[in-house]
Amino acid sequence: MRMSFLLLCAASRGTTAFNLPSLSASQLRSSSLRSVTTTRLHSTSSDSSNFDYDLLVIGGGSGGVRASRIASGHGAKVALLETKLSHGVDPYYSAIGGTCVNVGCVPKKLMVFASRYPGEIREMEGYGWKGASEGTFDWKVFLDNKNKEITRLNNVYQNFVLKNAGVEVIEARGTLTGPNSIQVHTTATGESSTLTAKNILIAVGGWPFKPDIPGIEHAITSNEIFYLEEQPKRMVVVGGGFIALEFATIMDGLGTDVTLMYRGDLFLRGFDDDMRTHLKEEMENNSGIDLKFNTDPKEIRKQDDGSFLVIDQDGNEVECDSILYATGRKGKIDGLNLESAGVHTEKSFIPVNEYSQTNVPSIYAVGDVTDRIALTPVALMEGHRLADTVFGGMDRPVDHEFVASTVFTTPEIGTVGYSEQEAVEKYGDIDVYKNRFRAMKHSFPQSETYSLFKLIVESKTQRVVGCHVATDGAGEMVQGVAIAIKMGATKEDFDNTIGIHPTSAEELVTMRTPSYYYRDGQKVDKLE
Repeated sequence: MRMSFLLLCAASRGTTAFNLPSLSASQLRSSSLRSVTTTRLHSTSSDSSNFDYDLLVIGGGSGGVRASRIASGHGAKVALLETKLSHGVDPYYSAIGGTCVNVGCVPKKLMVFASRYPGEIREMEGYGWKGASEGTFDWKVFLDNKNKEITRLNNVYQNFVLKNAGVEVIEARGTLTGPNSIQVHTTATGESSTLTAKNILIAVGGWPFKPDIPGIEHAITSNEIFYLEEQPKRMVVVGGGFIALEFATIMDGLGTDVTLMYRGDLFLRGFDDDMRTHLKEEMENNSGIDLKFNTDPKEIRKQDDGSFLVIDQDGNEVECDSILYATGRKGKIDGLNLESAGVHTEKSFIPVNEYSQTNVPSIYAVGDVTDRIALTPVALMEGHRLADTVFGGMDRPVDHEFVASTVFTTPEIGTVGYSEQEAVEKYGDIDVYKNRFRAMKHSFPQSETYSLFKLIVESKTQRVVGCHVATDGAGEMVQGVAIAIKMGATKEDFDNTIGIHPTSAEELVTMRTPSYYYRDGQKVDKLE
């Protein structure tokens, strides 16, 4: 007999966590917010006939799509609600495929690729190529091609990933009316109806946050930048997280004059300090970005010629054509009517246990709306494990330790496991290996571009508990390293691995002597 599960998932990727932090302590919220009781979950079919579905999903982001597809494969009757099935501008932006496909990872990575060609061309003369020039970037051509690719992916998600899995896709917005019922607002007609399910999954994702300052209506976010009709000649980016840093380097690479404003002393708070400092130095030496730390905009003024003035806390003014705010994201719970079912929230997020269950037994949540680790692959893991547990008869709690991630700046930062600061706090005794050097690709044309490699080793067991890399292709590199670290590889295992020469990655298996140590939490240059 088919089981019944109603998934509420909104166009965005999702994330949730109860285990040890794998990115950084600051990237995960305190476990004290996770007040939901841990229970072993299972779904029985004894009362499935009382509901329309076994699973109804509101939102077609990464977590919701994966959960619905896997649940259907286990025999559940599943429907997925997504407000819009094709991407576009306000008010939807994030259509089928979620934030990642529409206004996140995918179009951003395409912009990253585009932004790096000028740097490649500048090094060509050192390799003997004469007359190479950067040319002119055509913003509209890029956006047209980007839109075609996102349209293709929207179609893949709807007509291949979901429909081929037996998931019913409904273009509609969902609102809770109880622990087992949802009011469905059809996008095309505006008509409303009610559907029921034995279980409900909320995977509505996140939404960019903008502070309440005068003139904030003139600022854009990581949603609108993908649909700007013209490339700004001058842009102010506000924020110090990975989204702000990525867009600052992207727009700089594409030829925009960029000013980055961050209220703190150093960006990428929560990442390894050496990586943060290294990226700052590389941006200062190899980009045109004007870095302004300890700077907090207090007002935005639109001028008569259509340009803007950004005024900071000290009255300093920066003139620009566009202001992008990347100062955080909140859960996209507005309009869900969570209170009708008694779902507990913390600010704009939904706390869940390690099985992604809320305080209401029939309602679950995965993805960014749970405020665990806001990464697409994490949402996929959460959705998959939820479906396996509830419908597949398995016991699969989420696992958020040693999750690899990449900051797609130039250079990239790839990271997995604990930072130096976190490892000292957790283990007390650690060995730190690191090396800064010019990679062959940049050394030959005499570019002043440097790489930084770093390993964190727990002293007693010699297990590698952290790997941090800043270099070209760091994301591709660290993905492989993450497998070894997740499996519990030791420093001896790294040392016994033969390197690939000549590559930068061989540095990971050739660093033999620690740069320094920590004993009982105190830094030591040499051991007695």
